[in-house]
Formats: sequence, structure tokens, C-alpha cells
Amino acid sequence: MQEKIVILGAGESGTGAAILAQRKGFSVFVSDKSSIAPKYKQRLEQEGIAYEEGLHTEEKILDATEVVKSPGIPEKAPVVKALLEKGIPVIDELEFASRYTKSKFIAITGTNGKTTTTLLTYHLLKEAGLNVGLAGNIGFSLALQIAEGKEFEWVVLEVSSFQIDGFRKFHPQVAVLLNITPDHLDRYNYRIEEYVDSKFGLIRNMGAGDVFIYNADDRLIADGLGSRNIRVQERAISADEKKGDAAALIRQGELKLNNGGNEVLLELENLPLKGRHNSINMAGAALAALEAGVKPGRLQELLASFKNAPHRMQPVAEFNGVEYINDSKATNVDAVFYALEAMQKPVVWIAGGVDKGNEYEQLREVAAGVRVLVCLGTDNSKLRKAFEGSIPEIYETSGMQQAVSIACRVARAGEVVLLSPACASFDLFRNYEDRGEQFTRFSQSLGQQQ
Repeated sequence: MQEKIVILGAGESGTGAAILAQRKGFSVFVSDKSSIAPKYKQRLEQEGIAYEEGLHTEEKILDATEVVKSPGIPEKAPVVKALLEKGIPVIDELEFASRYTKSKFIAITGTNGKTTTTLLTYHLLKEAGLNVGLAGNIGFSLALQIAEGKEFEWVVLEVSSFQIDGFRKFHPQVAVLLNITPDHLDRYNYRIEEYVDSKFGLIRNMGAGDVFIYNADDRLIADGLGSRNIRVQERAISADEKKGDAAALIRQGELKLNNGGNEVLLELENLPLKGRHNSINMAGAALAALEAGVKPGRLQELLASFKNAPHRMQPVAEFNGVEYINDSKATNVDAVFYALEAMQKPVVWIAGGVDKGNEYEQLREVAAGVRVLVCLGTDNSKLRKAFEGSIPEIYETSGMQQAVSIACRVARAGEVVLLSPACASFDLFRNYEDRGEQFTRFSQSLGQQQ
């Protein structure tokens, strides 16, 4: 009898998994409780794959041999609970796809910075001439690439905790854990311990021949290491001189790497990514690249040629001596902490949106260089309350054009206007990309308004 694979969720990963499953001889059924985007629906129809949208029909789902679930669907969803109660395996697309490739994997996770580090690692390997692919949470389906016959020596994966939760046997040859701060706790019973367990699940199946690169200065990572029996080769990243044996040591203006045979000293001043958090990101990417075979002598040149993804500390305009930086992807307090910490000039800070239970007080010390706060959201009361008395000027706005206009009016030459919201975007924008694009557009049009 032909085995049946059910796919829950028909986005990028789900559609890719469906196509791969069909080409591997499974009976395939796709179910999405929401409407399916036209491009994915068209692809499913081209492939002759049965699907439904707007509902989950349990009798069509509960006869599955195995289910590949979209990372966005929580285990608390009724259909997933029904599958688990019946003992039907529920896995992630990466788990499923990895069965059908001989590629080696570099998997990168962390609450913040994983997209930047993933893109940077991919850049280092690709520009060094390695046969490398890119997939995972960054928006490229590994399953679809395998289904289309692409085979790589290495694949660099951005991996979220939701994807890790769907791993059973998958393990990377190189894992990178950048940081752990409270986020998405609604998926983890509001228990940080469960979120930490999820992140450490990335190395659960790794063995003595594999390499684990991690931020040793992160308290939750350090605590997690202390309570686990780690069987992999460890490569620590630190900015603490007392940890002189770290594989990556971040010092004033330089990054010293030593991964057990390869030693290299990198000058940070002329590299495009700024701030301590980006030094950690670059250290993680560089150590991973060395493990993949990139020559140490090329790292400085390759790092210098990298251009980051949009909405992540992205310089977008300069007007009247003021620099405008789009950090719309900073949707939590920790990401904003890193952004403010990286600023070397006085800041006009645009922040606000849908609050995620933020404790803004954590930002007071690092916000010492903020001269003006421009609140952007439908309800800015909590944000205002946190900084009244510590930031000299605070303004209320309810639209991006107004926010940029006020920021432009109050900013002085030699300052930075920084969009780093600390909040979700859904009160005023479609998503963080829409928010960042509007900031970029209005900032770049300032000169035209004169």
C-alpha cells in the first residue's frame, strides 16, 4: 500500500515538501486552514497534487503515514493534537528533505541575528568558490531544491525554534547558536526553560565529529551548556579577555579566530556590519566558514564584500548631515538593545507598534545616547512612560511619513535617525518589511521636499 504524506500549510516550505514527497513516490495531500497564495496553488495544480484550503478535513489528514507541518502551526492546534494523540509522526520540512540529500549542513539559530549570520555564512562560502546552497527559515525551501535536482556540498540553513521542534533525526555538521532572549513564549507555555530547550534541540542529534559554535557570553546559553551533556566539538565566541581560549575572541577593533589549527586576526573597522552583536554574528559566520574549508587568509576580504539583507541596520539615506538607518526587523527589546549599543552618534529614535510584553526599562542605560524619541503606533503610552524623564524630547506619531518628517525636523547634523521599533508592526503596517520600506521611501524623499 502506498504511504501517504500529508502537508499542513501550503507556503514555501509546505509546497516544497509536497513536491518532493510526490516525486519520491508518496501519495500526497496538502491542507491549509487559510487561503493558499496563488503562486503556490498554481504550483500544486501543475504537479497534480491534491489540496484543500480554508479548512482541515481530519478524515483526510488522520490517515497519514507521516505529516510535514508548517513551522507556523503550533502543536496546540486541534489538528496537530489529534495527530499526536493518534501517534502519527509530525515533522518539519527540513527533517523530511534532509533524508534525500548527501549535503552537509551549517544550521544557524538564535533569537536575533540569525538571518544576517546565515546570509553572511552563505556569502563567505559562495564567494570562496564552494558548492553551497541556502535554505530554511530565510524563505527558500530545501525540499523544493532537492526535488528540482539541486545538490550541494554544503547547505546553510537559517533555523527557527519552531523548525527545530519538528526535528527527529536531522542533525547539522556545524551548528551556530547566537543568543537566546525571551521571544515567542506563547508557543512555550510562557516558560523560558522550554524555549531554551527548543534552541538546544538543534544539537540534540549531533555527535563527536560535529562542531557547535556558540556565544559563550550569553547567560542562557552558558546555563544551558552547564546543564547538558554536550557530545560535540565546541567553538566558543566571547568578548571576555578572561576567556582567552575561545575560538573567537572579540577585542577592541579586532576579531581573533582560532578554531583548532587555523589562526587569523580580522580588523573590524572596515567591515560593513557594526556593533558588538554584529561582531558575534561575524565570528559565528567566520568560524562556520573555516569548518567548511574557506581559507583563513580570505576571510577579511570576503567579510568586507558582504551586503546585509534589508531592514537590518540598513543605511538608507543621508540628508543635511543626518544618517537614516532602517532596522525595522528589530521587533523585540533585545534587538533594539544591540542597535542602540552600536550607535556612535546621538540618536533620534523611532520606535513603537504592537507591544509584545516588552520591558523597555532594559533599554534605559543603552538609550543614554538617544536625544529624541519619536513614538510610532496606535498606543504609545507604555513606551512613553518608560522613557519620560530620561529622553529629553518625545513625540507622538501615527504614521511613517509623519514620523520621518518630525525626525528630520528635530535631527541635527552629525546625528542618526534610527528606526528600531522593539514592537510588531501590525497596527499600522502589513509587516515589518512594509514598515521598513515606508521608512526608506520617506527618508530618501526628504531632499525632494525642499
